[in-house]
Amino acid sequence: MKSRRTGPPGGVYGWVVVTSAFFVMGLTGAVLKNYGHFFLDIQSHFGVLTSTTSWVTSTTIAMFHIGAPAASALSLRFSQRVVIIVGGLLCTTGMVLVSLDLSLPWLYLTMGVLEGAGFSFSWVPAVSMVSHYFTKWRPIAYALASSGECVFAVVFSPLFKWLIDIYSWRGALLIIGGLQLNLCVCGMLMRPLETNHTTSQIDRPGGDAAETPSKTNATFQCSLMRKPEFLLYILFAILAAAGFFVPTLFLVPFADSLGMDQYWPASILSGLAVADLAGRLFCGWLTSMRLLRNLQLLTIVTSLLGVVLLLLPISYNHWALMGFSLLYGFLFGCMVAIHVTSIVDIVSLEGFDSGLGLFMLFRSIGGFIGPPAGGWLVDQNKDYSSAFYLSGFCLISSAVFVVLVDCLIQRKNSGDHQTVHQQTGNALRDAAA
Repeated sequence: MKSRRTGPPGGVYGWVVVTSAFFVMGLTGAVLKNYGHFFLDIQSHFGVLTSTTSWVTSTTIAMFHIGAPAASALSLRFSQRVVIIVGGLLCTTGMVLVSLDLSLPWLYLTMGVLEGAGFSFSWVPAVSMVSHYFTKWRPIAYALASSGECVFAVVFSPLFKWLIDIYSWRGALLIIGGLQLNLCVCGMLMRPLETNHTTSQIDRPGGDAAETPSKTNATFQCSLMRKPEFLLYILFAILAAAGFFVPTLFLVPFADSLGMDQYWPASILSGLAVADLAGRLFCGWLTSMRLLRNLQLLTIVTSLLGVVLLLLPISYNHWALMGFSLLYGFLFGCMVAIHVTSIVDIVSLEGFDSGLGLFMLFRSIGGFIGPPAGGWLVDQNKDYSSAFYLSGFCLISSAVFVVLVDCLIQRKNSGDHQTVHQQTGNALRDAAA
């Protein structure tokens, strides 16, 4: 039975949600991607090893993922709007407290724990809102929303460098905290979808549908862990995350180690962000065309991304590094455009919020280990190439699990179709008798 809509007045508001999510992605993901600008300043300020400094980013990434189940559960309990506003306040508080510059452990707490939790409480509900507002156009809607991370990264890369030069790294982080207060405005624009009855689909004009969990089913589903295909996807998430965040952290130090001009690394990150944007939009469009299954496409782009990262360290001049960085950014964008929405193919839309929370939680293992492991290899070998080799190996290995997930789902779908055909045949025979 379909419910009578009590939420948004029309399909147009879905694009308001996409625009709001666009800014959320920019004020969270783009900031995290530009942490590399602060890496050398923090390392020099505290006089510590590369691996020790890497724990700042690692803690942020871990909290970003660990906070995801809480963000999903709170969104189901209250609303995505409330959780995003809380996330914005956490981000701003974390950056303001960083500027006090008390100690390195203080940096782990503020720039790591508080900022990471703020990222999670803002990003996860925004993704959830986009997924529930769209059905037919979900891939392209998510691609457009996630492209905010790329657009903002293009602007933030030179901006952060300029802010560091003018106000020092502490002053720059304080200003960034002020910018992140706009996450609260984004949260206010996220109009929750509601249902009067027990179904979860709301008719929308334009051939699309807005969907939301029914009030009777709005609970966090830990039972998803019993699905073998979801467990394999979690293994993919852990391995992929171990290599996912390493390149953006070490790309700027790697460029500096080659003796490049101080603003050249910023131009590389900006170019990478443009390529990332192109990858997201292209893959969102390609997914909407349904020429390949989502998991097939994810396998291809993840494998290619790993190969590019294995080859990137051979770059010993400006233009070679720029070329590999652009290719990396394009494939990175393709992967980001589909690796979250593919969760729907595994657990269905009803289990998406819970599935996303669990996916992010376990992905934190890889995100927490990856950057310090890369930093340790750099310290041992005195060469940033080691970090990129680690990243490429992890991504190629993770693609194997996506293949296994796709095989299980196809086998399950094939079995369901056979069962339906058998039941239909039996019914027809009974009717003829």
